[in-house]
Amino acid sequence: MVDSPKSWAELAPHLIAVAAGRAAADLVIRDARWVNVHTREVLAGHDIATAAGRFAYCGPDAAHCIGEGTQVIDAGGAFAIPGLCDGHMHIESGMLTPAEFARAVIPHGTTTMFTDPHEIANVLGLRGVRLMHDEALLQPVNIFTQMPSCAPSAPGLETTGFEITPAEVSEAMTWPGIIGLGEMMNFPGVMAGDDKMLAEMAATAAAGKTIGGHYASPDLAGFHAYAAGGPADDHEGTCEADAIVRMRAGMRSMIRLGSAWYDVESQITAITEKGLDPRNMILCTDDCHSGTLVNDGHMNRVVRHAIECGCDPLVALQMATINTATHFGLERELGSIAPGRRADLILTSDLRSLPIERVFARGREVAAGGEILVECPHLDWPADTRSTVHLGKVLAATDFEVPAQGRNTVRAKVIGVVENQAPTKALTADLPVVDGVVQGAEGTCQIALVERHRATGAVTNGFVSGFGYTGEMAVASTVAHDSHHMIVVGTSRADMALAANRLGEVGGGVTVWRDGQELALVELPIAGLMSDAPAAQVAAKAQKMVEAMQACGCSLNNAYMQHSLLALVVIPELRISDLGLVDVTKFEITELFEAET
Repeated sequence: MVDSPKSWAELAPHLIAVAAGRAAADLVIRDARWVNVHTREVLAGHDIATAAGRFAYCGPDAAHCIGEGTQVIDAGGAFAIPGLCDGHMHIESGMLTPAEFARAVIPHGTTTMFTDPHEIANVLGLRGVRLMHDEALLQPVNIFTQMPSCAPSAPGLETTGFEITPAEVSEAMTWPGIIGLGEMMNFPGVMAGDDKMLAEMAATAAAGKTIGGHYASPDLAGFHAYAAGGPADDHEGTCEADAIVRMRAGMRSMIRLGSAWYDVESQITAITEKGLDPRNMILCTDDCHSGTLVNDGHMNRVVRHAIECGCDPLVALQMATINTATHFGLERELGSIAPGRRADLILTSDLRSLPIERVFARGREVAAGGEILVECPHLDWPADTRSTVHLGKVLAATDFEVPAQGRNTVRAKVIGVVENQAPTKALTADLPVVDGVVQGAEGTCQIALVERHRATGAVTNGFVSGFGYTGEMAVASTVAHDSHHMIVVGTSRADMALAANRLGEVGGGVTVWRDGQELALVELPIAGLMSDAPAAQVAAKAQKMVEAMQACGCSLNNAYMQHSLLALVVIPELRISDLGLVDVTKFEITELFEAET
């Protein structure tokens, strides 16, 4: 088990003694180019001394800190940068438990994460949040937990496995690893003065903690009513104007590069071209699946991308370190290389390409050359957390039929997938009817939401376009943000039934079928969301899933992420839930067919 870091107050006498040369440091890194994110400077030929997991001395010569037992590392002129911070993310999106997620990202230089486990909250309620929180505290890096705010994300438009209450938010604010309130997705509720949403934010404010935001609407006039409610940040912007309006309202604009969300390039121009203060912008990932983590990186990938988009490397590093720490009230605790802070540090030979050569967390070397050097302890996840897929019956192809008796064609409302973005488009398509059942058409296939929390056997059917699927196929997933029922997309109702039943059999995950045969399966037994297998194993299965989706005709970048968000009823324009098709521009259930004229 990893010991929790001692406070600065507890260690101050020892840190002072080390910095003054009266006591020996645990570690001294010599001849580094110190990247100071407070002043945005690179200071060559500097030494860094750590003691008891914190920085004690950062200056031109730490010889006086070296004593018997001090480990001395010659940086050879390498850049010393702070460990990277992810300002907003969901561990569950990595398909991994907190321990395995930490194991995957530590070699990429991530030493601090601010996580919102609202995925598991929808399935297991407050107990699931506590399990995520407790495993997070065991890790050798800093994983802070935001108490989920919205389960369901939009009351009246979906049914979750559990609901989060203001009393539970108040309780969670007393837990040691809770840093604030997770993204307030019910922005219509905030704007309408909903008592429950306001009570959750009031409990967070009373605890002196940060309220996370989520305003997924192009209506910037309505945004001001939302901002007045208390959210301190927002990551749902997709264009420069979004970033600007958030920063002008006193929020931090969190701009994300996840596995499928490419929102940095379109917003960072507020800094690079408009010249706004970069200390009000934060880099984050939001959602990264295991394949991205293992093959491409984590926050190092985001920083590189920001630099490629024209951002000064030192500014980009601020956005992934000190800006994030300051936002959560932790500037004196982490996010920089400075006396007293947690000794989280990366050695890299280049600030633009950012190779992560050595990683230190709390003064201990935790990764080198892309390999992890420490253990990431696991919880013993209870048996009932591995039994959460309750279909209520064996599904048949007929469960996925869309009836339209007495009609030859229908004009159906269709969810339009947008590559590399979370929002969808509300489209329509004229679809044929054969023997009273609506058929798909070229470019348009079926989507179904299968209830999986209460074993009702209910299936909501609709249509989706943009994936490019061809032939007889289906993809099913129990990762279905945010209510996490089961989403099934396909061109064959028989394959849709096979895929859904398969996930019921294995306890959750993602499966791809074609012509009655399974092409790929990623088992996610914990809450139907995560695996506690090593990240490389999960990533290998996820890669086979991606390849199987491509074999079925899909060419979208990270289409699985698009698939998993088709039930997210707080992001426009059109979504599906267990209660029906949802028009997110109006926040109401809508009919599948347009009225006949």
